[in-house]
Amino acid sequence: MRFFILSSLLLAVVPQLHAADPKPAASSISELVGRTLAGNPEIRFYEAEVAAAKAARTTAGKPSNPELSLQIGNNQIRNTDSRSNGLAFSAELAQPIEWPGRLGLRKAIANRDIAMAELGLERFRFHLAARVRVLAFTLAAQQDLANAANEVAARYASLREVMVQREPAGIAPQLEIATIEAAALVAESRAAKAGVVVQKALLELNQLMGRRADASLIVKRDPLDTKPAPELLSLLGAAMKNHYELRTRRAELEQQGFKVELAKNERYPAFTVGPFVQVQNTRSLDDQTTAGIGISFPLPFWKTGKAEVTAAEARQVQAQATLATAQREVERQVTEHLLLYQTQRARLAVWKGDAAAKFSDAAALADRHFRLGAVPMSTFVELQDKYLEAVDAIHNTQAEALESALSLEELTGAPGSLVTTKN
Repeated sequence: MRFFILSSLLLAVVPQLHAADPKPAASSISELVGRTLAGNPEIRFYEAEVAAAKAARTTAGKPSNPELSLQIGNNQIRNTDSRSNGLAFSAELAQPIEWPGRLGLRKAIANRDIAMAELGLERFRFHLAARVRVLAFTLAAQQDLANAANEVAARYASLREVMVQREPAGIAPQLEIATIEAAALVAESRAAKAGVVVQKALLELNQLMGRRADASLIVKRDPLDTKPAPELLSLLGAAMKNHYELRTRRAELEQQGFKVELAKNERYPAFTVGPFVQVQNTRSLDDQTTAGIGISFPLPFWKTGKAEVTAAEARQVQAQATLATAQREVERQVTEHLLLYQTQRARLAVWKGDAAAKFSDAAALADRHFRLGAVPMSTFVELQDKYLEAVDAIHNTQAEALESALSLEELTGAPGSLVTTKN
């Protein structure tokens, strides 16, 4: 039959290895989030970034190492009466001295590096958890849609076999069979599309969890519990304070301010001071030893440091502009996601939790009564199609509400404040 072609193609997409694999136990979305945060390989990158920033902090506040200079050579003394050779050597131990405040500025800059690295890790973990929740919910929802479409397609196939066995005569029964076949093709197509979405979500989930791409997975989807969103002004205030990108931009701006002060401080060159000793030995004369304290510093003739200060101040202006732009973008995103969340939550409030089950029962009831002749063909087909459309609409609305809620939680830095799952 033609309307079984799409389902055969869909089964061919799934690796044959799954047939031999044991069926895994169903995992809740919360369990998948925990396993992903524990096994995701990219988290190691951000953790290493934090470790590198902390390692740099340990050396940022320390003075430069002392310098030891040794010289050795041959000492010759010549005059008209005699000539004398001997050994000469010198040793110098010098310590570079920074201007006051310079080490403190370097420590402050290193501290901001640590803060930004930790914010990057925190933001990635939140984004990763939100992505896993969306993918897992999508996988389970599309699997439900595929099951519903396969249920309707099987219903059409069974009905067609019955109608063909009756050997109908006339144009009307033939048209009814064609209608059933066409409706079955549409149902199979929906099942195939849902199956493709399931496979894509499964591949990405396995990738995020650090598992093999074709590893099987069953998601136990719990009902969503959506909570009323706070007022817009409250959300904007929380976003301005807690949003990860804004916190990072503020840390960058503070760090750039320290860099400006450091550039101004570095206009005054560091100097090197330390003791030295020189010893000269000749065969005809006694040894000569010179000891003292030496000091050296560069003369700022060509590089005065003004260009570095100007460049640091320009980057500070750029950081201020970037922060202002990010604040406006966050305001727009908060407003947009709030409107979307309120809209989808209002739609979900109209439907009861068993809405999909009621549509399924209505479609099954139409099938039984059509076989008994109590329901016309148009009503039967219409109910089957509306059943699939309703399931698709419910799942899409739930997915959009989940995504908008998670986006608001990320923007405001308040995980779990708007949507949870009922275990």
